[in-house]
Amino acid sequence: MRKRDHNIFVNLVSLLTCGFLTGVVIAAFAFPAVALSGLAAKAGGEAFGQLPDELTVKRSPQISYLYASDGKTPLATMYDENRRDMPLSDIPEVVKQAVLAAEDQKFYEHNGVDVMGVARAFIANKQAGTVEQGASTLTMQFVRLSISYSADTAQEVVDATEDTTRRKVREMRYAMAIEQRMSKDQILEGYLNTAYFGNRAYGIFAAAKVYFDKEPKDLTAAEAAFLAALVKFPGKYDAVSGDGEKGAVERRDYVLQEMVETGALTQAEADKHKAEPLKVVGKVTPNGCVQTTNIRWGFFCDFFQRWWNQQEVFGATVFDRERALKSGGFRIITSLDVTTQAAMDKSITRALTNNPDLPGKKWKWKSDAVMLAGIEPGTGKVRGLATNRNFKLDSRTAPANGKHSNPALAKRGIRGSYPNTTNPLMSGGPDIGGYQAGSVMKIFTLVAALEKGYPLATPIPTKAPYVSKIRISGDPNCGGYWCPNNSGNKNWGTQNMWTGFGNSVNTFFVPLFEMVGGERVIDTAKRLGLTFYDNPKEKIDDAYFAAHAEGWGPFTLGASDHTPLQIANAFATLAADGLYCEPIPVEKILNNKGEKLDVGDKRCKQNIQVDVARAAIDAARCPIGDRSLYGRCSGTTARDSKDIIKKHIAGKTGTTDDSKSVTLTITTKQLAISGFQTDPDWAQVSTHKMSHRVVNPAVQYAMRDAMKGKPNLQFSKPSSMKLVTGSLISIPVVKCKPVAEARSILRARGFEVDVATKPIDSDCPKGTAAGTSPEGRTIRGGMVTIEVSNGSKVKPTTPPGPGGPGGPAVPPPPRRGMILP
Repeated sequence: MRKRDHNIFVNLVSLLTCGFLTGVVIAAFAFPAVALSGLAAKAGGEAFGQLPDELTVKRSPQISYLYASDGKTPLATMYDENRRDMPLSDIPEVVKQAVLAAEDQKFYEHNGVDVMGVARAFIANKQAGTVEQGASTLTMQFVRLSISYSADTAQEVVDATEDTTRRKVREMRYAMAIEQRMSKDQILEGYLNTAYFGNRAYGIFAAAKVYFDKEPKDLTAAEAAFLAALVKFPGKYDAVSGDGEKGAVERRDYVLQEMVETGALTQAEADKHKAEPLKVVGKVTPNGCVQTTNIRWGFFCDFFQRWWNQQEVFGATVFDRERALKSGGFRIITSLDVTTQAAMDKSITRALTNNPDLPGKKWKWKSDAVMLAGIEPGTGKVRGLATNRNFKLDSRTAPANGKHSNPALAKRGIRGSYPNTTNPLMSGGPDIGGYQAGSVMKIFTLVAALEKGYPLATPIPTKAPYVSKIRISGDPNCGGYWCPNNSGNKNWGTQNMWTGFGNSVNTFFVPLFEMVGGERVIDTAKRLGLTFYDNPKEKIDDAYFAAHAEGWGPFTLGASDHTPLQIANAFATLAADGLYCEPIPVEKILNNKGEKLDVGDKRCKQNIQVDVARAAIDAARCPIGDRSLYGRCSGTTARDSKDIIKKHIAGKTGTTDDSKSVTLTITTKQLAISGFQTDPDWAQVSTHKMSHRVVNPAVQYAMRDAMKGKPNLQFSKPSSMKLVTGSLISIPVVKCKPVAEARSILRARGFEVDVATKPIDSDCPKGTAAGTSPEGRTIRGGMVTIEVSNGSKVKPTTPPGPGGPGGPAVPPPPRRGMILP
């Protein structure tokens, strides 16, 4: 009988009958010991009469699916309950018939409450003295599930499922009410999508996939009967081990026989299906990032989940956002590019285990990580995160992690992160600020200088060592000032931004940092996406130094900690003509209705001027073997990159003190990849040296393979020559003039003027100007430093008379500590 066939008389009879039976019958089959209690009858009757007619049927939790950027390759599934709703029209008749035969054969005849079934259960339970039969219709079961999923508190969930008279009464009243506003088919559809089938499978779709790895439309009658039998006993059968198979087969055969009674099957058909072996695959649906389709892809999945948890649109708190992800039924097309990710994974394996540049072709330090991050310029879409780690928790089962590389932690029994970890090694966060990137950090000083108006042709005479303006307490070298040197103590002579960056000349970039100003450099770095964290574990306080940047010259040489993703995105921003885009892990997000949400759209801002970005890229082509558009390149740090990749590229290497970490970052117009090699467990201590023979090919071959088949796009020139050559003018000669006078002369010509901190050897009188740096010509409005003479080369003059020409020599005055004859 359909709900439209229910008349007032039938409902009235049901209501009166249930009202009478509420206090007696329900108590009898639910609680036989109190069946004759008048108090129970009174309480039950009052409760029944006071219940409202309406029940809010909320959508049950749905599984969310993550795919790669192609929309086809599965990445991960997220759920609290493994469930995927499907319309009744997609559920085959054999499944519906099996469930009705097992749970409610009169479903299409009653109006939500089977009065005769209640009476029958009462008599059976009264005679048995125990609960032998229940009387819940399929509608009542659906009501119970709906109340549970509509609950906002744990207590409400308990109230919805506890075995009490009050709960039975409420279910009957709600069942009658709900049949007035929902069709039988709608109720059946809701039930089939909500019921629990055991083994974390909720709803018929998940059950079919978990037990038989099929969609419901492909189930046989025997399989449908097996699933229908599980609803009443969902915890009695283990899909993985097969425990409980005998009982499961018996219950399956019982349902098949009941299908004969309902006319769904003939006896011959039922017998045939009873003879069918039970073949359960036990394919429990993976859940979360530790169970991604590829054990290496979990790092990207984790980056996505952390990003999701920051989006306020999905809830007021992190808990609410996680709940939304695991119950909202979203279809999420992530930004992970299968080709790029595979290229990264393959190149890391090659660099560590089959590297022709290594002795024996294999890197011997297992605790080291090679970490690559790839991001798309102009969109911020993260295309891959790869490392030689498995994204999983360490366990007692092989392969278990080895000892921690820090002896103090190893002594306490703490294991390292190889081969299993769930730390965000490539993307980082407050707990993992990153690793020192070395000289790649010079790019931020270069960009800041261009922003201030210094052109690429800016000449700076380099000296080794360079006496900076940064004091180092307790250091006797250079009079208490920081004195950075070049590799091999090499003096490079006068360099410009092309050659200084191409050859990674430290003593070019430290004075450039001082010319620009530390605050400007750090501000530029922040606009390019760098974040500065405190790391008390490593005793690093990048946040403090970033806030006091004028004295943080070591920043330009790589003193701060950052992740591969941050560095990759900084170069991607420059490759996109200064358009900074927040790193995002999604292409699009569809809700359970198939509607696209704009939360996955790119978030970009023009943080760097177009011409500044283009000029910076032109200089960044020098270190990795490409040619400047102005023919000014001279670089050696990773010259073979262009020959391997065979695309227009820009980038930079980096090496920290003692090679604690080494890096290479390369960008094209379509993709930027930054690679780090270090020990992420103990990155600040060098137990051995990292190698560019590892990290360089890891990045180079990853970029080569990721860019196969993509057009070779050329970078653009700045729109004017202002940031290329600038306007060079002569520097006045101020040698041997008083410093104040020299400063006045230089300022009159429009230069910014500074005075060197440490006097130099000169034939000028002590305290006067020994010259300028640079000298000759420099850009209009540029920085000119006055070198101060220490007078050490001043030739002594001979006075007339004794000691004069032809007279006896005058002995020099005694020095402190001399013993006179």
